[in-house]
Amino acid sequence: MATRQREKAEKYQKERDKRPTCIARYIRIPSGKVEIVLDLIRGKMYEDAVNILKQTNKSASPVVLKVLNSAAANAENNLNMAKDGLFVAECWSMAGPTMKRMMPRARGRADRILKRTSHIRVILEEKEIKKEVKKPAVKKQTTAKEVPATQAERPLTTKPNAKKPLGTKEVKDGTKS
Repeated sequence: MATRQREKAEKYQKERDKRPTCIARYIRIPSGKVEIVLDLIRGKMYEDAVNILKQTNKSASPVVLKVLNSAAANAENNLNMAKDGLFVAECWSMAGPTMKRMMPRARGRADRILKRTSHIRVILEEKEIKKEVKKPAVKKQTTAKEVPATQAERPLTTKPNAKKPLGTKEVKDGTKS
């Protein structure tokens, strides 16, 4: 019996997900409201996700920020990963237990109030930063036809539909009056 348990434990260790993870359980916010915030940070770099969460005006933002920071701390302390190379690989919320309460109503009746909870999970991954060699920009050669020869041939403004300044008229021969 013990051999089988040991084999199962070894198999679990081999197949276990070794990415930095953090879970917050029994959070008193419905999972639908948490998902709105999680959709904002999914796939983003760690620093970008932190900035987004600090600026988001939702009740789930501080909680998700705490979970994200905890997952980053797990990556840094347990797996020796740098925070600047991390990104949010996966994040989701699951419905936790629902607390049922009653509210008295008219004529002796009662309505049920459902106070929902959620479990939040954030998984980070290390992003491989590729250093690209930039090619020197090739400048486009201009021909003599493209460059206006005289001041009269140049447009008054660089905007195509801009209004011309007051007091100027164009005559058909190309001069201003």
